[in-house]
Amino acid sequence: MPDPAHRIQDWLATYDTPATAVAHLLCDRHAPDAVAVTEIGPTLEATVLTFGELAERSRALAAGFADLGLAAGDRIATLIPKGIDLTVTAVAAWRLGAVLVPLLPSFAPSAIAQRLTQSQARLVVCDAPYRGKLDPPGGAAADWSIATVGDAPLREGDHTLDSLSRGATGPVGEAAVGGAGTMALLFVSGPLGAPRGVPVPVRALASMHAYHHYGLGVDDEDVYWNTADPGTAYGLYHGVISPLLAGHGSLALRAGFFDPELTLDVLGLYQVTNLATDPTTYRTLRAATKTLPPEVVVQRLTSAGEPLAADVVDWVSDVFGVPVRDHYGQTELGWCVGIPNGEAGVVGRGDAVGAIGPALPGWEVRVLEAISDEPAPAGAYGRVAVDLERSPLAWFGSYWEGAAPAEARFTPEGTYYLTGDTGTMDREGWLYFSTRDDGAIRSHGYRIGPAEVEAVLNEHPAVAECGVYAVRDDSAGQGVGARVVLSPGWEEHAGLAEELQAWVGERYATHAAPSAVDFVAELPRSASGKMRRARLV
Repeated sequence: MPDPAHRIQDWLATYDTPATAVAHLLCDRHAPDAVAVTEIGPTLEATVLTFGELAERSRALAAGFADLGLAAGDRIATLIPKGIDLTVTAVAAWRLGAVLVPLLPSFAPSAIAQRLTQSQARLVVCDAPYRGKLDPPGGAAADWSIATVGDAPLREGDHTLDSLSRGATGPVGEAAVGGAGTMALLFVSGPLGAPRGVPVPVRALASMHAYHHYGLGVDDEDVYWNTADPGTAYGLYHGVISPLLAGHGSLALRAGFFDPELTLDVLGLYQVTNLATDPTTYRTLRAATKTLPPEVVVQRLTSAGEPLAADVVDWVSDVFGVPVRDHYGQTELGWCVGIPNGEAGVVGRGDAVGAIGPALPGWEVRVLEAISDEPAPAGAYGRVAVDLERSPLAWFGSYWEGAAPAEARFTPEGTYYLTGDTGTMDREGWLYFSTRDDGAIRSHGYRIGPAEVEAVLNEHPAVAECGVYAVRDDSAGQGVGARVVLSPGWEEHAGLAEELQAWVGERYATHAAPSAVDFVAELPRSASGKMRRARLV
């Protein structure tokens, strides 16, 4: 059995070459009769897609994309839930050498339009329920074409996936974009300004494969289910890409909502053995479940998105009978810290309370001093950073064109990537997470930039100015709080708070709507006039 260092070097050698073709790696090299995706409907019925069917359908769709004039490097956005249609669309885009831009269906039209404009997307593939979110305000013409999932176009001028596939005029080869080519573009919210686009290079496949194997511990015998939305990094990297890369089948539930009883039904009926999800799922299951059905046979549990509370960890271990591994990562990194579920498991110590774990194979993570780029003493709080000289799987270099520069994410000498998080590290190299240093809010597994919510609130005529901050939420982990200074002529009342909550949900995202709105006379500010966000709480 090769050791992790040698295996990682093999993956890098395979995925980071000038001849690397993504569709070949994720589809064509696998046995055609092997299952690629099992899509589960809301009534638990299953539709299976094999790798052979994926190859055939993605080739036809890629040819249809080419007939629209799309080519390597063009951006193709998706507004589709996880499942077969998304997988076929993604592989078709990669077969063409295009860049996939997955979007969250929970985003409001303005947030979607902002990301489509910023990415310069040429085509949006969307599910029928979300077609209305793509209508430009005021009847203006969109800068992108639209293809919908279904038998007939929903608007004049729309295409459908079926019509593009059936009407294709010629075959499309496997575009070799190389390890440095961009395969996906994801947007992350920051504390200030517009969302930043993170270009994901093809060579990042080595990082995804390593986490799939060592972090998640998925093997050939597993029934693997990742519940994350493909519009997020965890959902795209490890709900779509890494199982395809490894040739493993995965489950995709298209329910459109989270229901703890439905989750348990899927776990039992499909005999899931490897579950990757977020803390909100575990918290919700705890609130609704006392004992597991005997059909549930999960052997490996992983959590990502935000730290797991110790009481949730204890409940999961007691009820499921196996430990849940809390893993740490970012859109710009992939997942790089945690107790492995795979063959590189930690030997010689138990799971320390509050610890995420050590760096996973292929990574070296340190905690730096607050005011210098030197490693902090064991147990001292500092900035969580990735040692780039000792992390062969690191791949992030810069944000998308026109976004904020990435220099602040690196130390001046380029030795470390700065995550923006703080924590401590013990003498054995185990990381203990403290808090986000950049002010971002983690709610239901989503990363929310306070500045984006503030910008939307400030568009309401009742709002003179506002400040957004994180509030405690036992179900979501964190919620969004807002302190609002009213414009002249407006008075505080309960209905206005509800109106502002709906305003954010309709114009930005439902998961970012404030759960608490307080009206104040003024916001806390420094002597220079800068808002002091830490004092909003």
